[in-house]
Amino acid sequence: MFRRIAAVIVLALAGTVPAGAVAAALPLSAAAGSPGSAAAGSPGSAAAGSSAAAVQTLTWTADDSVTQYKSVPTSAVAGETTVIFENSTATGNTTGMPHTLTFDTSTPGYNHDVSLSILANPFDTNNGRHTATVTLTEGRYRFYCTIPGHSSMVGELVVGGSQEPDTMAPTVSATVAGDNTTSATVTVSATDASGVGSIEYQLDDGAWTPYTAPVVVTAAGSHVVRSRATDNAGNTSEPVSVSFTVAEPDPDDETAPTVTAQVSGTRNDDGNYVGSAIVTVTATDDDSGVARVEVQIDGGAWTAYTQPVVISTPGAHVVGYRATDNAGNTSATASSSFTIAEPEPDDDETAPTVTAQVTGARDDDGNYVGSATVTVTATDDDSGVARVEVQIDGGAWTAYTQPVVLTTVGMHMVHYRATDNAGNTSAEQMAHLTVVASGPGGDECPGGDTRATVFLGGADTGVPNADTGNGCTVSDLIDEDAGYPTHAAFVRHVESVTNGLVAAGTLTARQAGTLVRAAARS
Repeated sequence: MFRRIAAVIVLALAGTVPAGAVAAALPLSAAAGSPGSAAAGSPGSAAAGSSAAAVQTLTWTADDSVTQYKSVPTSAVAGETTVIFENSTATGNTTGMPHTLTFDTSTPGYNHDVSLSILANPFDTNNGRHTATVTLTEGRYRFYCTIPGHSSMVGELVVGGSQEPDTMAPTVSATVAGDNTTSATVTVSATDASGVGSIEYQLDDGAWTPYTAPVVVTAAGSHVVRSRATDNAGNTSEPVSVSFTVAEPDPDDETAPTVTAQVSGTRNDDGNYVGSAIVTVTATDDDSGVARVEVQIDGGAWTAYTQPVVISTPGAHVVGYRATDNAGNTSATASSSFTIAEPEPDDDETAPTVTAQVTGARDDDGNYVGSATVTVTATDDDSGVARVEVQIDGGAWTAYTQPVVLTTVGMHMVHYRATDNAGNTSAEQMAHLTVVASGPGGDECPGGDTRATVFLGGADTGVPNADTGNGCTVSDLIDEDAGYPTHAAFVRHVESVTNGLVAAGTLTARQAGTLVRAAARS
């Protein structure tokens, strides 16, 4: 059972905290109704004191990573905003690691009018989900995590102008190609700030029809094409009209179009196309003009040719093609034959072989006295080793450049893996070891911490600071002041130490949980 940890939100809106002032830490129940301030409440609730509905909701989430948030918003509009920060089991936090969402109020080049800092972890009173209300202004905000070891959890939020109702219809234009020839092509385009939802056209006095491709008109005579567009806000433009004339086909035209095809793509030594081939068909007619081009793939139905044909199915293929002019003359069917070959697989599909060796002086129980050195070795007979990585006590994966020396008293887990130049990565492996303090006689922690209870972060946890049997107390094994790469690594170290002490009967499970939570808060 984990006793829930009270969360704290630090929040001051523009106008409530003078420039350069330090925002106060408010308990969840504090500041209710305070002018211009807000405190997080139950999940999904807005901050106290808010009178107008927020124009938007922005959500940040976190998980087990200590190098980046799981998800962040990147853009917003100016105005009152509901901020949700969730660092919970639902978002993937399985370790209880706390995170904060903090707005930067000092770095030049960013807005500094919102001071917000939310601390969340899965064991707090809100189960890691917190809500606050702020007012964003146009510009850029920088946000980051304030917990030590999280310096790379940084992002930027770009805020545009206030959200105004869209009452402007799209701008529509139309062009005609082929006027006064045997066919004409009408191309329609539209633009709109909120986005174009649909475009329609009307040929002569016919029905309005969705516009999906340029409109080709071959009927002889005068024509009018009207077009209009509707944006995503529901505004529809006034129709735009273009007029043109299609000439009568030459009655003396008895010559079919000329049609050719070109096959392109990467070819292997056998002349086959590797992975895919592109068939481009071209047709010309000097008399009445080309009315349509058709293709037939592997004996299937004839279909209109509108763009190059891409074929990627391995095997032999035949693409037939033909063209018809405006006088009704159709060319003889021609075809192109070719074969698609599957891409050759990368010859190197074997991951590197990686091993680790732990060295150092050991006591009768197999523990490493004073320090332990972990040496990782990786080999790859095919493409060669590209990189080796290690993960110490659940921290971030880092490049392995030299043997890892562990001096912190307690149990440790060193994971390791290797990747070759072909991109194959070995399965993760682990070395598990325990480092004990060195010291004369039976006291391995001379001059250690002998206080009656364990202190973490300057706070008394109330857990008895028992002797673990070799002259070292619980506080000595936790060794709060040792150099840990990240705060998360320290929390995991405390978990490792307390798990061992529970197994040895020195601590109860409840006492171990108290120490882990205190480490998370420290």
